[in-house]
Amino acid sequence: MKKVLVILYYWPPAGGSAVQRWLRFCKYLPEYGWEPTVVAPENAFYTDLDKELVAEIPEKLNVLKIPIREPHRIYKVFVGLKKEENIGAYMSMKTEPRGLAKIKNDLSVWIRSNLFIPDARIFWIRPVSGFLRKYLAANKFDAIITTGPPQSIHLIGLKLKTSITIPWIADFRDPWTSTDLHSALKLTRYAEKKHIRLESKVIRAADHIIAIGNDMKNEFQKIGAKNISVVMNGYDESDVRTENIEPDQKFSIVHLGTLPATRNSSALWKVLSEKAKTDKQFAGDLSIHLIGTVDFKVAQEIEALNLKDYLSITKFVKHNEGMEILRRSAVLLLLINMSKNARGVITGKIFEYLAVGRPVLLIGPVDGDAAAIIRETECGHCAGFDDEQEIRRIIDNFYTLWRQGLLTVHPGNVIRYSRRSLAAKLAGVLENQVKLSVK
Repeated sequence: MKKVLVILYYWPPAGGSAVQRWLRFCKYLPEYGWEPTVVAPENAFYTDLDKELVAEIPEKLNVLKIPIREPHRIYKVFVGLKKEENIGAYMSMKTEPRGLAKIKNDLSVWIRSNLFIPDARIFWIRPVSGFLRKYLAANKFDAIITTGPPQSIHLIGLKLKTSITIPWIADFRDPWTSTDLHSALKLTRYAEKKHIRLESKVIRAADHIIAIGNDMKNEFQKIGAKNISVVMNGYDESDVRTENIEPDQKFSIVHLGTLPATRNSSALWKVLSEKAKTDKQFAGDLSIHLIGTVDFKVAQEIEALNLKDYLSITKFVKHNEGMEILRRSAVLLLLINMSKNARGVITGKIFEYLAVGRPVLLIGPVDGDAAAIIRETECGHCAGFDDEQEIRRIIDNFYTLWRQGLLTVHPGNVIRYSRRSLAAKLAGVLENQVKLSVK
């Protein structure tokens, strides 16, 4: 069996979608002749914890833990967050900072943007690189994979590149400089150029690049990627229970995952507000459930449109609990980030939405990669960011069917997005890189 070394940041007990990709690949890769060894941080500062995922780590998997120093604890003390309070993912904030708190927050964002490039995990690069040079000299591997974000992980691969003869594959779960999170940073011109330079170095130095979508693939090719494959995210069949469950008694519209201001849909909230105002039956049935970190601007807008009584926000749920909520829901809401790479955004949750078989309402680029998946699998409908008319038509149709007990979908061609199928594709990429490296 061939061996692959996987260097990553998100690993159980981390919760959220970022941990799922490689937790599942490590589960299925041995079926296709590849034995992974994981390199993960010790005592990492994760936004959300899901300790139940620890039990899902394959029993025979070798996990190397290397201590990490992170500045987040200093940041929390500086801005006055309590020990039990978490920093919002995607720079989301639960409340609007004012006065001194705002000054401290703005200063912290500037420091993070310009002194920690590409991200706050830069202090892990040197110790991991030093450890792995010795480890790789003593242990035989056939390939190395780095996966980001955080993009600092790819800089570990860049450092190792000069001392290894095996192929290095850089796996990008998100782009680097074209994301909305990157745009939100308060970057100086020097810092922006440094990001672009580092991104280009990684793209050009890696033996192979893996992207999670076709638009991302095209973006990387424009900046120098020559050997690149698409291996999407997916769903794990073991996460989807088969027994019948009692559906919600409300017309529940559910969004699972972080909801930053850049992913907000003003058009949707306006449509729901107007329909609730004019249709008493709809008002009695409506429920909006947001699960995950929700930026205060999103909550404020929903409440300003008189939707507060219909809104519930759950900060975080464990992965298995989230899947059960999705199964009970009437409509699953998929919001795409309003960023320059919006067409290429494929959120991890889309595949779990497909797996549970509930209707999806996607709001974002109707010509994007995510919309193409929705259309291909026939699991829902898509509307543009500001297309209130189309959003209203979809909501009206979904609600009418729900009242009749007919709101169902029968997704097709979903099995290609199972983690097992995707692991087979990943194994094929690894095999090809090993063959190329020995020529």
